[in-house]
Amino acid sequence: MKLDRRTLSLSLAALLPGGLHLLRPLAQGAQGAAVTLTDVDGLAVGHRTRDERPTGCTVVLTPSGATGGVAIRGAAPGTRETALLDPTASVDVVHAIVLSGGSAFGLATADGVMRWLRERGHGFPTDGGVVPIVPAAILYDLGLGGDATPDGDDGYRACEAASDGPVESGSIGAGAGATVGKMFGAGAMKGGIGSAGFRFDDGTVVAALIAVNCRGDIRDPATGRLVAGARTPDGAALRDTERTLLAGNAATEAQVGANTTIGVVATNRTLDKAQCNRLASVAHDGLARAIVPAHTRWDGDTLFTLATNTLPAPEETRMHDLLDVAAAAAVASAILDAVGAATGLEGLPSARDLGNL
Repeated sequence: MKLDRRTLSLSLAALLPGGLHLLRPLAQGAQGAAVTLTDVDGLAVGHRTRDERPTGCTVVLTPSGATGGVAIRGAAPGTRETALLDPTASVDVVHAIVLSGGSAFGLATADGVMRWLRERGHGFPTDGGVVPIVPAAILYDLGLGGDATPDGDDGYRACEAASDGPVESGSIGAGAGATVGKMFGAGAMKGGIGSAGFRFDDGTVVAALIAVNCRGDIRDPATGRLVAGARTPDGAALRDTERTLLAGNAATEAQVGANTTIGVVATNRTLDKAQCNRLASVAHDGLARAIVPAHTRWDGDTLFTLATNTLPAPEETRMHDLLDVAAAAAVASAILDAVGAATGLEGLPSARDLGNL
């Protein structure tokens, strides 16, 4: 499901503070295409999906370097190279971000991405050659159709497949084995990976790419309607996890680390590391609007930020407000795109299979 211009515009308008009309949001790019992460100058996205079972990885390439940040809100994350994104760390650029299935095994995909970048001379310069800076985050999809996990070769192939064309959404790459609605064990549904964003009439672009593998339900923040999540025992309808828990019904004991929503938020504006880290933190607001509940003890929710620094740094408070609001709205819309484009598996129907779109 690619959200149309009206839906995205309404989502942004609903989130803007009262009376704050900054710039006209254009939720479509060239030829009327929906805005995705690759509408941010300097970014390319590539997916790699394993043949053996539903798992894979997704790479966001920025070979010329971009300023990076990260915010981790879930209590069970799996990450790599996040410490160097701290504003006090010396390295101030990254060359790729990797999102992968395979739980902690999937962190190996970043090795292949580093190899691909080094072969082409992209990385942090040292006396011994360039060292590509490649942070990564993983989600848990083990046991779904087999034992295969993404590895370095998959990361390399994702780079080979990368392009700056519109990002493909659904059950692909890091979203291939993603599932949602796992609070009660049985009755989960299929998740995926999705992208959405906004282009403004001064050239500013803010976009997100999110792999959705959460314990909670997916809710459309514009309407309050559940789109995907835990199903009723007969599997025909959504159970409404929040309402069920608030009624005093206990959740099933969770498998540790068996969830996690991960993603990248990017802009073509110039930001420093501290600003990137703050934008990543604010972007989690969009995750919490579309996933209920979010940031649980057994989710490892992690969002990266990239600033490609094509346009000047924001000079006014209202421009920072715009970036904050657009980042959260883009994350929420990308989550809806992910589950809307997902393809169901046996025992794991998609939102489209249940007629919720």
